[in-house]
Amino acid sequence: MDRLKALGRLLPRVAVAVVAGALLGFAFEPHDFPWLTIVAVPLFLAALTGASAKGGFLIGAGFGITYYLVLVPWLSVIGGDAAIALAILEGLFYAVFGAFAPQVLKLKWWPLWIPSLWVATEFATASVPFGGFPWGRLAWAFSDSPLGKLASLVGIPGLSFAVALIGVLVYAVLRPKSALRIRIVAVAAGIAIVGGSALIDLSTEGNGKVVNAAMVQGNVPGKGLEFLGRARTVTRNHLNATLDLQKRVQEGSEDKPDIVIWPENSTDIDPFKDAETRADIEQAVEAVGVPILVGAVLEGPGPNERQTTGVVWDPETGPGQVYAKRHPVPFGEYIPFREQLLPYIKRLEMVGRQTAPGTTPGVLPIGGVTYGDVICFEVAYDDVVRDVMKRDAQILVVQTNNATYGGTGQPEQQFAITRMRAIETGRTVLIASTSGISGVVRPDGTVEHKSSQFVPDVYVASVPVRDAHTLATTLGGWPQWILTGLGLLGVVLALVARRRQAPSGPEAPPAPTRSREKVPA
Repeated sequence: MDRLKALGRLLPRVAVAVVAGALLGFAFEPHDFPWLTIVAVPLFLAALTGASAKGGFLIGAGFGITYYLVLVPWLSVIGGDAAIALAILEGLFYAVFGAFAPQVLKLKWWPLWIPSLWVATEFATASVPFGGFPWGRLAWAFSDSPLGKLASLVGIPGLSFAVALIGVLVYAVLRPKSALRIRIVAVAAGIAIVGGSALIDLSTEGNGKVVNAAMVQGNVPGKGLEFLGRARTVTRNHLNATLDLQKRVQEGSEDKPDIVIWPENSTDIDPFKDAETRADIEQAVEAVGVPILVGAVLEGPGPNERQTTGVVWDPETGPGQVYAKRHPVPFGEYIPFREQLLPYIKRLEMVGRQTAPGTTPGVLPIGGVTYGDVICFEVAYDDVVRDVMKRDAQILVVQTNNATYGGTGQPEQQFAITRMRAIETGRTVLIASTSGISGVVRPDGTVEHKSSQFVPDVYVASVPVRDAHTLATTLGGWPQWILTGLGLLGVVLALVARRRQAPSGPEAPPAPTRSREKVPA
């Protein structure tokens, strides 16, 4: 009976957390209601306040699983079971958050510990398992908001902290037991964060050099998984789009580019092994007379392996520098525990050969300019972007292939992430996609060009070459480590406080006293 009563008290909290998780999912593209973060976070904290560790775990699981079901429904293109499995996996991280948060909320400085613990949770989701999945970070929702400018100072982890902190401050104002002084401080701090971020100036000077770059979106012959068997058609589409570009240049209706960028998987056939594919690329390079950064799948380095790469193809010297993708997608580009899983999950055979990760950052000097190349989902990984910035990338390039997820909201989410990277690094980002979204994002996050999906698109942009670093790129990974450390410290302090408050056990009853009897004389 007691268990049923406890469950009855817990279920409303779980229901509130589920609502909060759904609201948070709608903060992101393609829905794009970032203000819902300051509704979802305090609602989640309200559900957790006063809960036990076990109850908090279930409340957090309800929040996290719902959050990811709303955030990444596009994974159902691969299979509904895949979308559910990912949501459960990522939801467990928020379940752990929920197990500790009720005790952390009792600490004196809980408005500091809770957003730090949120950053630690995001760090965990972005790191494990299989390299992590950093898609659900609060920062990604703010590419169109003045608050997003904070990323130029404190990076993506710092922006997530600020967003979580604002949610915490809202909760501090609304929770019944908050003193008036606390509410006044919370309102003032929230106004200072939002107002101060709006005053951040993202305009910095380049080094005076400008590059004309052409992004080629050749399109694919089908949607979803249909395009996978038509590699030659995809390459030919990008060849024809490049030839059309050169025709416009010759007619004088288009500026001559200094570099042409083809997307990830613009050829799925190794041009070093296949003469026809190599001839198509060389025809395109010869026509435009400038280097083309080709997205090519290369065979090797080992047997039954491949690599997703960006290959610099020069009109005079031919193929040269190669960047191999460092974060291939598990179960999309390679299969963890392949030998154990393949006999039982036949669908995984569609993945084909294992994609071997590259080992060096995508720093590509081309024509006197240093480009930082990241491929597709890599744009969401801090270490990939950080490494090219450490090596003084002056322009960022994202080669991507979202044909599998066209029309599902995934391309819009990735484009928003890319915009945040432009703000964080202070670099122009050039995006080339097989089927969309391709485009150009300026260093302040504004969009110069954004293509439609599943149409050919070629755009030539004149973009600044930049050498100066933002404070965020100068600090590198330190905000992440410091905030994560603070979050873990908050957990330790909460556990210590709980241990001190726990009763040491029932006190022993006093020993009975024997009354003296009068002995008769």
